[in-house]
Amino acid sequence: MSAPILRRILSSRKRPIALWVLALAGVSAMYTSVFPWMEKMDLDDMLQAFPPEFMEIMGYDDIGTASGYIGSAVYGLIAFALLLVFAIGNAGRLIAGQEEDGALELELTSPVSRRTIYTERAAALWCQTTLLVVGLFVATFGVSLALGMDVPVVDLLGATLGLWLVGGLFGTITFAVGAATGRRVVALGTGAGLAVVGWMLNAIGPTIDMDWMGTVSPVGWYMAENPMNSDFSVVNTLLLVAGSAIAFVLGWVRFRSRDLMT
Repeated sequence: MSAPILRRILSSRKRPIALWVLALAGVSAMYTSVFPWMEKMDLDDMLQAFPPEFMEIMGYDDIGTASGYIGSAVYGLIAFALLLVFAIGNAGRLIAGQEEDGALELELTSPVSRRTIYTERAAALWCQTTLLVVGLFVATFGVSLALGMDVPVVDLLGATLGLWLVGGLFGTITFAVGAATGRRVVALGTGAGLAVVGWMLNAIGPTIDMDWMGTVSPVGWYMAENPMNSDFSVVNTLLLVAGSAIAFVLGWVRFRSRDLMT
């Protein structure tokens, strides 16, 4: 039967995946449904109470429209953070966590190649991440449509694609480091640390007239000024894809030659 490891992982994690999908979709629906109420308020006066630098760092300088609000509050903050927590945490368990628990040895003694173990576990990460972003898109689009919000579906699809790729990138980096070292803490620390640094570069760079920081940050490749209002960038999309591919290959080069039985 094809993809036995992938199918087993997805089958064993049906409940946590479903809970994560519901949580992410629910949070998105809640935040999105707030906008019509906020629109009735005097947002300009409310926003003027915050320093301009804070507004720019948080991406709140463009929440006067439905698209800007969803891009800033949902795709640029809460959904982005939750997806990274899921992707990085899950990736740290897929090989490094299983190796530390001794469970990976059972697969190594079964009639499957080391390549199959590595690729199907990586595929499990991307499949689970896909389910989360699909649930996010459906919830966000459904609520915005029900409330009559002017949200272009093309922009929403672009933001969802970018979120999927950036979440997959940091997840793949974590997965690859775990496969290369066999240490979950190292993998989680690397993935989370790079995500934090990437966010800081993209957020702080423009406030100190160093826009180049955003151009070297994977978070900047995804967010730019606003995930919903930025023109689709083929270059940034290819950079996110290339980053994941490079991390995947480097992790495999080390994993295939490492002694996993000691």
